[in-house]
Amino acid sequence: MNLLFDQNISFRIIKLINDVFPGARQVRELQLENSTDLDIWTYAKSNQYCIVTFDADFIDLSNLKGHPPKVIWLRLGNTSTKFIAEKILGDHQIIREFISNDEDAFLEMNKEM
Repeated sequence: MNLLFDQNISFRIIKLINDVFPGARQVRELQLENSTDLDIWTYAKSNQYCIVTFDADFIDLSNLKGHPPKVIWLRLGNTSTKFIAEKILGDHQIIREFISNDEDAFLEMNKEM
């Protein structure tokens, strides 16, 4: 399962994390920019992506529809793409364990984690 970054996270993040998450994509790369959350959800489910987002609506979809896809909910506040990349890379083991775990539908990541 690869990471799919929502449109609220810059496409520039892909270059910063590509060594550790080579299959990661941002919705803009897949012509999904400005798509509805449900369209992104459906694409992620059909193509085995884990959605990475700041948007709590994906958590609501997860609670309604279950998983897949899994959702990584970033609760980092207003921050830079560089900080997000550092957080993703620093917690790559936690992310990999979450993705491989069949039980959990979403992972909430905050600055303290």
